[in-house]
Amino acid sequence: MLTLECPCCGLQADETELHAGGEAHIKRASTGDTDEAFEEYLFMRENPKGVHFERWRHANGCGKWFHAARCTQTLEVFGTYSAQTLEPPKEIKAAISAKRPGWSWRTFS
Repeated sequence: MLTLECPCCGLQADETELHAGGEAHIKRASTGDTDEAFEEYLFMRENPKGVHFERWRHANGCGKWFHAARCTQTLEVFGTYSAQTLEPPKEIKAAISAKRPGWSWRTFS
């Protein structure tokens, strides 16, 4: 079972108390975008085998959104952090790099 720590209230919660919200760190479509850009925003998502950054909501707790870095193969959680953060904190990137040599953070546009 997947267990995450909510960075907002500090509670450890299993996946039954949380609600998954999809991929984190994606650029939202805006009103001036083309149809192709809007289509890409709606439908094109990463589905990696390995490290993935996701949005989660502590639905049966404080109700706030946060981001989690985890491995989709092993369910290993590298850390959680505020949803208002534009990229993962240095500590989380370092933890991932330590266990996955050669891994690097890519900036989403």
